[in-house]
Amino acid sequence: MQRCVIACLKNCRRNILRQGLTLGSSFLLIGLFASAAQGREDVYLTPEQFIAEAAGTPVPKPDTLWLTKDVAAQAARILGHAPPQLRQRYWKSSGKTVWVLEEIGKEEPITAGFVVENGKILQARVLIYRESRGGEIRYPAFIKQYEGVALDTEQQLDRSIDGISGATLSVRAMGRMARLALYFDKLSQEKK
Repeated sequence: MQRCVIACLKNCRRNILRQGLTLGSSFLLIGLFASAAQGREDVYLTPEQFIAEAAGTPVPKPDTLWLTKDVAAQAARILGHAPPQLRQRYWKSSGKTVWVLEEIGKEEPITAGFVVENGKILQARVLIYRESRGGEIRYPAFIKQYEGVALDTEQQLDRSIDGISGATLSVRAMGRMARLALYFDKLSQEKK
């Protein structure tokens, strides 16, 4: 990524010199490009807003699921990598659990929220999307596929989720987070 930014800045400088732009407009172009290269963050709903919407107000006090060695190992099998934290916060309300999770799509983390009830996803939402492509996963037509999904005996989703052309890695990340939310919900129910 850094090499790409440097190459683009050199091209920008060459074009500025070739076209004889003023120093002020040159800095403006470079500033606009640099801010675009830093990445973007589309916030559709903050995690706090999602939790309040899903758990109701007043928001219940969060519970904590500790990722013991066995739990972390199973989470790593689901994610394809070790989980980044030793504990996961979640909220319980009226028999539902609310989870806010993050997973890398292609290069950047995607933040999603899940509401699980009776071992099935009741609601899924993309909260914050940071990738340059694949943002279509936030649309209701895609997200609705997760409603009613549960885990099978092999910790896989019990039905297939249709992909989106050009958003394969984001779709996969969303699937991993859905599986993790269902697995964590199962553990939270056993924790009683």
